[in-house]
Amino acid sequence: MIRAILPALRSARRRVSDHVLTASVPRRALAVSTPACAKKMPDRPAPLSEDEFTEAFLKGSGPGGQKINKTSSAVQLKHIPTGLVLKVQATRSRTQNRKLARQLLAERVELLEKGKESRAAVVAETKRKKKSSAVKKSKRKYRLLEEAKAKEAAEKGAPGEDEKQGP
Repeated sequence: MIRAILPALRSARRRVSDHVLTASVPRRALAVSTPACAKKMPDRPAPLSEDEFTEAFLKGSGPGGQKINKTSSAVQLKHIPTGLVLKVQATRSRTQNRKLARQLLAERVELLEKGKESRAAVVAETKRKKKSSAVKKSKRKYRLLEEAKAKEAAEKGAPGEDEKQGP
């Protein structure tokens, strides 16, 4: 008799545990694709060939204490054709700093070659436009609030700031 009830109990336990698992996870729709109207960014610059730059490892400086001062984890790259020198010490890892330095050097060289059409320039322009739009929106919001206060004070017939005066 117990053997007959046991499978039913197991399936009931499974249904309850499934319900508990799915009930705790919120269901949200996530956008998978970018909007069709979004401006396409230029491709990332191709990595530079090894013979175009020299690489040196320097001792770090700044926060991090004795460990960062003793190890040569900072990377200095010099682009030979342009003479551009770049020093990167973003992390404590030499390999991560090397990777980051090569990406930054490729971006800087592309910026010198292409100017306003480079990816870095397009990204900077997009950020500048977003910031100016946010500032403009904020100014508009506070201007409308001030106008609403002035209109409300005019409807009451009393001056707006003089109401706060006490005896």
